[in-house]
Amino acid sequence: MITASIGMPSDFKVSVTTTQNRGLTPEELAKMCTDKIMHVSDNAAPEIREQAKAYKNVVEAVVLKYLKQAVSSDRTTMYNALANAGHGDVAEIVRRF
Repeated sequence: MITASIGMPSDFKVSVTTTQNRGLTPEELAKMCTDKIMHVSDNAAPEIREQAKAYKNVVEAVVLKYLKQAVSSDRTTMYNALANAGHGDVAEIVRRF
């Protein structure tokens, strides 16, 4: 038998995000992503904390921009796949989303 232990930080957190009758929005995903990428310590010096929060907001805006672009690109791919398969009516519904 092999036994292993793993050390976990005392402030380890698990979060769960749910939605009802929809997926997560790009805005929600961008915030979740940014929160995973960086954390601003409450114990940091005020000047450092404010600078880090400002940078975190910039990172979130960049992530959001590319998530929205990914959604748009995927819809374009779906539209073209449906249209090329002879389902122009369904492709048009996807395009209108």
